[in-house]
Amino acid sequence: MTMKPSLQLRVGAHLTMTPQLQQAIHLLQLSTLDLRQEIQQALESNPMLEQQEAFEEHDASPEPEADWAESIPDTLDHDSDWGDTYQDIGPGSLGTQTPSDEAPGIERNSLEITLQDHVRDQVRLIDLDDRSRLIADYLIDALDDTGRLSVPLDELGQQLTHHFPTLNFKQDELERTLQLMQQCEPGGLFARDLQECLLLQLDQRSGDTPLLAQTRRLIRQFLEALAGGDYKRLKRRLGVDDEQLEQIIQTIQSLDPQPGRRFGGARNHYVIPDLIMRHDTRQGWRVDLNEDALPRVQLNAQYSALIKRADQSQDNTFLKQHLQDAKWLLKSIASRNETLLKVGQEILARQPGFVEHGEAGLNPLTLADIAQAVDMHESTISRVTTQKYLHTPRGVVELKLFFSSQVGTGQDGDAHSGVAIRARIKKYVSEEPTRKPLSDAKLVELLDQQGIKVARRTVAKYREALGIPSSSERKRLA
Repeated sequence: MTMKPSLQLRVGAHLTMTPQLQQAIHLLQLSTLDLRQEIQQALESNPMLEQQEAFEEHDASPEPEADWAESIPDTLDHDSDWGDTYQDIGPGSLGTQTPSDEAPGIERNSLEITLQDHVRDQVRLIDLDDRSRLIADYLIDALDDTGRLSVPLDELGQQLTHHFPTLNFKQDELERTLQLMQQCEPGGLFARDLQECLLLQLDQRSGDTPLLAQTRRLIRQFLEALAGGDYKRLKRRLGVDDEQLEQIIQTIQSLDPQPGRRFGGARNHYVIPDLIMRHDTRQGWRVDLNEDALPRVQLNAQYSALIKRADQSQDNTFLKQHLQDAKWLLKSIASRNETLLKVGQEILARQPGFVEHGEAGLNPLTLADIAQAVDMHESTISRVTTQKYLHTPRGVVELKLFFSSQVGTGQDGDAHSGVAIRARIKKYVSEEPTRKPLSDAKLVELLDQQGIKVARRTVAKYREALGIPSSSERKRLA
């Protein structure tokens, strides 16, 4: 058989990650505070950019570009790197400065590492396959300020299944990944309740810790007795005397019930809302961009005019290169704002009950729902809703708040979101009689009266995720 060479023509398409596209994606995922810092660095390093003065009109713009500007391409050469122009800009450059590198007037508190960043640094050192790493990312995003999981593991599995239906995640797979994540420092992270948080920290203690077995048993079985001060029962059930019980209690008191709080620095500084919810007498509630969130930048007309020279001198090439960079930065910022506004408006249209009822009025909503409505990819929606905030009549909230998977079905067939159910549970508990706390079964009954059918096990998980003790413990503490 003779093999003859042949020539075939195939038509295909592929996406090239140009420096401009990388920059656009990078700006899209930045918070407002980080983007302001990025723009400031660009203003300092690029002479073709200038900040619009406060007394200038908002629609002020440089003189119309002449014919010479049309010859400058909107994109850089593939071997160019926008990071060469903005030396200090790049993924991972923010929040990594040492105290000596900080700008005057910026508090060290604003540059501290977050809990999520701290955990992700450790996860990079763990040998995980792609599936486990994806689960780990979801677990990290589900951490609350105390270091516990804010979402029950089964609900997290529902989110993964919804976003990645072809991957077919199993519950035991989530459990295995969670156990790996619970080995992160500080001990107690990724716990689902107080008991698990304390036990995780106790497991990291050395084996020669005095009365370790009795301490572990107390945490597993008798935390309510400890909270109620029933020391006689504790001594009898643990088989210890007064001195030994005191030693056990001291060991428990040395544990941290909220290990994530020590990383609260970056979470406690002020946030600037990217979007503002306003009420219009004709249109009702609407979402607008916060025009004051970012400094207004524009092309420097004086320097732009210098490029009118047609020579190929080094200075002119330098200006042309920076003009390309400046034009692309302005386009990227405009694209970010347009995408953010479009997503914010669609979220408001899907969550009309939030203004009147708060979190209890939220409907089930996923990233895929918004992505389909605005004709974008889910990853884009994820970037544009992370660390982006909306100013509402109920305060400043992160856009991520509006997303929640479907949990429970009402008598009328309507679905309910997990966030709304947790908000109702929190409200019921806050209004309960102190001497007669509501049991999980009673909470199920109250939710059922509102047309929300959920299992008692689900209510118990939500209650624990909210950090609310059981009814018997609440009664002892009353």
